[in-house]
Amino acid sequence: MTDINRWLLPDGLEEALPDAARRLEALRRRVLDQFDTWGYDLVMPPLAEYLESLLTGAGHALDLQTFKLTDQMTGRMMGVRADLTPQVARIDAHRLRVEGTNRLCYVGSALRTRADEWSGSRSPLQAGAELFGHDGLDSDIEIIRLMLATLSVCGVEHTSLDLGHVGIYRALARDAGLDESQEQDFFDQLQRKSVPEIEDTLARWQDTGMDAAACARLRRLADLNGDATVLDTAREALEGAPAEVVTALDHLQAVVARLEASEPGLDLHLDLAELRGYAYHTGLVFAAFVPGSGQAIARGGRYNEIGRVFGRARAATGFSTDLRAFVRRENGQNGPVRQTVAAPATGGADLEAAIADLRARGQRVVRELEGQNNESPTDARLERRDGQWTVVEH
Repeated sequence: MTDINRWLLPDGLEEALPDAARRLEALRRRVLDQFDTWGYDLVMPPLAEYLESLLTGAGHALDLQTFKLTDQMTGRMMGVRADLTPQVARIDAHRLRVEGTNRLCYVGSALRTRADEWSGSRSPLQAGAELFGHDGLDSDIEIIRLMLATLSVCGVEHTSLDLGHVGIYRALARDAGLDESQEQDFFDQLQRKSVPEIEDTLARWQDTGMDAAACARLRRLADLNGDATVLDTAREALEGAPAEVVTALDHLQAVVARLEASEPGLDLHLDLAELRGYAYHTGLVFAAFVPGSGQAIARGGRYNEIGRVFGRARAATGFSTDLRAFVRRENGQNGPVRQTVAAPATGGADLEAAIADLRARGQRVVRELEGQNNESPTDARLERRDGQWTVVEH
């Protein structure tokens, strides 16, 4: 490696230089304060865990995203977290063992083998909130509204919210008798909205004896997206589907009604083929978008039964986002600005007292160094005038 590229970082890994780091830390504090006002308690999971814990439940879908290593103390395989959600679920189920509902939040760095689609980062600063112990409309609405409030704290305006429900596809696939391979293949086609491929697949399955009505319902999924009226269309298009489909549509209808009442002006979009996190989500799924970006800036959903492997099957719903991406979007704008005061290198006990007082009041003070060319950028200088140390702006 030459001197030219010795200091290059791997693609997708990044550091925060002073201005960005200051803005990122200020954002982290605002987000944590927001979580606290909603009654969510902060937890700090470890950076790495044993794989059998880290890749449990929601973590299974993260296997390819997880850097793996051998613990030199035990010889067991460990992983560096690619997502904090499974860790928080473990804390709720095994460490805290709260009876009833439990609200937890987190902000921490993750590491991924591949870059996130929206932020382009393999090292997101993941922030999120999880609500455990309640399976119902109220908790789904609370988490969505907290996500929207958090995005507002992050400076996001004009959010669009996509809603879906993985239970619809899961029930239709089971009703059609799809095996695991068929279910996964058709899932991939739905995500790509590849209608010709979808129609060709269903035609082949129908030729081999699959129920024609069940195939027709699967075909309609690709078209069932749009505003809230799509739910009425879905009830007609999916007539004859299992009861779980009707229950899911009823739940989506109730979510839409509550959001329209509590978040007037929110741009709502429904997509019944939206299956983000299908491997671990069990019900409602949602994602937030902003104009000009085709990738979600925050996402979440319901993932019941997450704690079963830890001895407690818990209802759960939550969301997460990457704080680094918001600081990038600012392009250096709207960062926290504090006046910087230069203080002389020497000046006696009264100078020391003046500096200590300024710092105690939250002022940023840079001490000059004897014999150094003191050219650090500052806004003011501490000077002795009329027998007192006074801040004098440049």
